[in-house]
Amino acid sequence: MLIQWYPGHMHKASKEIKEILPQVDLIIEILDARIPFSSQNPMLATLRGDKPCIKILSKSDLADPEITQQWQTYLEREQGVKTLAVTIDYPEKIRQLPDLCHKMLPAKAPSSRLINTLIMGIPNVGKSTLINILAGRMIAKTGNEPAVTKMQQRIAIGNGIILLDTPGLLWPNVENKNSGYRLATTGAIKDTAIDHEQIASFAADYLIHHYPDYLKTRFQLETLPQTEHELMQVIGKNRGCLRSGGRVELDKVAKILLAELRAGTIGRISLETPAMMEQELVELAVIREEKAAKKKARKQKWKGSD
Repeated sequence: MLIQWYPGHMHKASKEIKEILPQVDLIIEILDARIPFSSQNPMLATLRGDKPCIKILSKSDLADPEITQQWQTYLEREQGVKTLAVTIDYPEKIRQLPDLCHKMLPAKAPSSRLINTLIMGIPNVGKSTLINILAGRMIAKTGNEPAVTKMQQRIAIGNGIILLDTPGLLWPNVENKNSGYRLATTGAIKDTAIDHEQIASFAADYLIHHYPDYLKTRFQLETLPQTEHELMQVIGKNRGCLRSGGRVELDKVAKILLAELRAGTIGRISLETPAMMEQELVELAVIREEKAAKKKARKQKWKGSD
């Protein structure tokens, strides 16, 4: 099952981005450090051309630090961008961003011309909080849910830099189903648009295989369950999520697991690695080829029946 969530204002914002790109000197894309691949907009690579780009890995305090470093190395080598891993707990690192912008555009340093910087990111990635830190005042509305910013803004943050802010952007077709699950797991897709049990089962399976010790410590487990269903049953019993007759209330367990993963109380967790994404891209290419072959076969069949 592919997870899709694409409100109307996102469609409007994507059109506006294409229109203003000729005026843009530099692009800042904010990624979720836990899912740098799944949270980057595939549209951007084709749209930005040779414009310099900085990729900010936000919420790095929630991500596995070793994997975050892998991602920074990978993105800088493979995509030719600069990266900066940040967290709102250390705003001084975020305030390094204007200097980095100037270093990437040395020809503009002696000029009095403003640097127009497009800042973009998926919903609930922390973009508005970052803007407020850079501006030194409350400008962008913040909230712990996706789709808070609904319209484009121009924000002067000093040092000759203008931020062109856009609503949090997803894209109309998330082809990789695992990316859809990861976006939902981290809260980029509104909870009203997802099946909590399904998403929590995906997260539980991943945690069993990649972060078993975190699970045992957080949920006080002597032995680790082998399947996601068994894990959710055990968590439900330990946390008292029971219905009459002693049955586990799985929806309640799912919400607890997702809330604690998103808050980092289970541990510093990354949901994807560069190696995983390379493999998934290979698998996605095969799926695309199969779809294209089926589509071609249907067209030939229709022509043959005329």
